[in-house]
Amino acid sequence: MVGIQEQRRPLGYAVQALAVATCYYAAGRLGLLLRLTVEGATFTPVYPSTGVALACLLVLGLSCWPGIALGAFFLVLSLGTPGPDVVGILVGSSAGPVCAYLMLRRAGFRTDLGRLRDGLCLVFLGALAAMLVSATVDVVTLVCAGKLDAANFWPIWLVWWVGDAMGVLLVTPFLLVLLGARRPPLSRWKETLALVVGAAVLVPVATRSALSALFLVYPLLIWAALRFRLAGSMPCALFASVMATIAATDGVGAFTGLSHVEVMLKLQLFNGSLALTALLLSAVITEQRNTRLSVEEACQELAEALEHLSAHDHPAGRAPPQDGEARRAEDER
Repeated sequence: MVGIQEQRRPLGYAVQALAVATCYYAAGRLGLLLRLTVEGATFTPVYPSTGVALACLLVLGLSCWPGIALGAFFLVLSLGTPGPDVVGILVGSSAGPVCAYLMLRRAGFRTDLGRLRDGLCLVFLGALAAMLVSATVDVVTLVCAGKLDAANFWPIWLVWWVGDAMGVLLVTPFLLVLLGARRPPLSRWKETLALVVGAAVLVPVATRSALSALFLVYPLLIWAALRFRLAGSMPCALFASVMATIAATDGVGAFTGLSHVEVMLKLQLFNGSLALTALLLSAVITEQRNTRLSVEEACQELAEALEHLSAHDHPAGRAPPQDGEARRAEDER
């Protein structure tokens, strides 16, 4: 029996690695469909593979990192013939999510994102801090290989880092919510449908309107966070980010007449504010809801304990103690 389990374990790891690699590769190809150019370098404003990698690590554990490296290799292979610099790319692509995972675990991060602390940890540790490693290793590798101009190191490094961070902020919470999603009750179906229809109509108008109406997305996002928490706010934020990225690559709406650097700056500020609003507002609402439920449960337990004590203090057949006036009347008699 032990021998069979030992034989199955490597097979299970292989299947898990292939599944993670497939998800990483598919997310990367989807992200590369929407690309911008800054200082001669082509990049994706939101790199979803980084978010997929971190979500896999948080759900499956550190043992899935070979699948991340394998997916990154397939992705590089699909873009051209790899050279010696592929080793640095694989190290950077794997090191960033692994560092994010280790820091989040050390900080006591919970994948349900039910606390404000979890949202802040994901923003500052998982996205902003850990992706410094990924962006630095990847860009330094490409500069050393002669594929990027060293004079443009900092602008390219900045857009690389922001793209990885946006992948973590938008894709990782969406996947974590998706894994734990439950079907809404029948009483919420009408509101759910109204939210979906509202997003489908309002977001394209806001992102492609010549009036620069990106701000119209925020009331929808706040509604989704207040009523559905992360299950509503993160899909809305991700959808709005995708539509804004499409508008930016097409040069329409709020991105008309801007330079490449201005388009990049405006898009990433919008994506970052979307992600922060959806994540932190939903976390605050969820934390308050959980606190209220805990207080109600504690009150219920206290009431049951008092009833139990009262039942023991007044056994059957014995009259309960009288109030003050009744006792004084009895003493006078």
